[in-house]
Amino acid sequence: MYGAMIGDLVGSRFEFRHHKSKVFSLFTEDCCFTDDTVLTVAVARAVLCYHKGADFESALTEALVQAVQNYPNAGYGRKFLAWAKRPPHRPYGSLGNGSAMRVSPCALYAATLDEALELAERSAAVTHNHPEGIHGAQAVAAAIFLARTGWDKAAIGSYLRAHYYPLDKTLAQIRPDYRFDATCPGSVPQALLCFLESTDYEDTLRNAVSLGGDADTLAAIAGSIAWTYYARNGMGASMADIYRQAYPMLPAEFHRTARELAQLRRCPDDQQTTTEA
Repeated sequence: MYGAMIGDLVGSRFEFRHHKSKVFSLFTEDCCFTDDTVLTVAVARAVLCYHKGADFESALTEALVQAVQNYPNAGYGRKFLAWAKRPPHRPYGSLGNGSAMRVSPCALYAATLDEALELAERSAAVTHNHPEGIHGAQAVAAAIFLARTGWDKAAIGSYLRAHYYPLDKTLAQIRPDYRFDATCPGSVPQALLCFLESTDYEDTLRNAVSLGGDADTLAAIAGSIAWTYYARNGMGASMADIYRQAYPMLPAEFHRTARELAQLRRCPDDQQTTTEA
C-alpha cells in the first residue's frame, strides 16, 4: 500500500504540469494525497471485511462510498463521483485507470496468483466493468503478486508481455509524445515500464513523473509494484528515508489500515507475514 500512497504523494503536484524530466524534489509543501490513495485505502478496508467473511463487492461498494463522504475533495473522476453519490451504485463500464491505481491491496492480501487476479477483477467490476478496466487492474495485481513472491524483473516483464500488454517501447521512446491519458490502455502499460526500467523505488517514481502524463496515478501504479519488489527483503536506507518523509503527509487512519492489511497478508504457503504493506 505504501508504494501506491507515496507514489500518489510524489506525483500529485505534477498531474497537469507535463513534467518531462527525472530531476525534481520528491516532496514539497505542494504534495498531497489524492483519490488514488483514498480509494486504495478503501479497497484495503474491503479486503479486511472480506477476510472476516463479508461479501467483497458489498464491502467494497460501501467502502468506496464512505471514502467519498469522508474525503469529498480528493479529485475523483466525474463518473466515479456520480456513481458514489447515486444509489444503487451500478457499474458504469469505465476503462479508466482508477481500477488499476486502487488494486494493490488485493495482490498484497492474496495467497495465490489466481486469487489476486480474481480479487482484482472483482475490485474493478463494481465500477470499471469494461474489459479494459478489468484487464488493467489484473495486470497490476499480477505484477505485484509476482514481485511479492520472488520473481525477478525479467520474469515479471515476460509474464506481463505474454498475458497483458506488449510493452514493446522504452520510456525514452514513449516520453517525447506522451500526454495525459487516464485510461487503462493509455497508462497501465506505461506505468509497468516505469517499474521494469527502474533501478530502485525512487527511480520508479522519477520515471513515472517524467512521462508528463497522469503523474500521480502513474506513480501510484508503478510505485505499488516497485515498493513490493524492492522492499521484499526489507527497506534499504533510501526507501526508509522516503517512507519517513511521506509518513506525516498521510492521515493516521490510512496508516492504521495499512498495518491491519499487513497483518493479514498471506504468503503463498498460507503463512502470515507482518511485513509493512
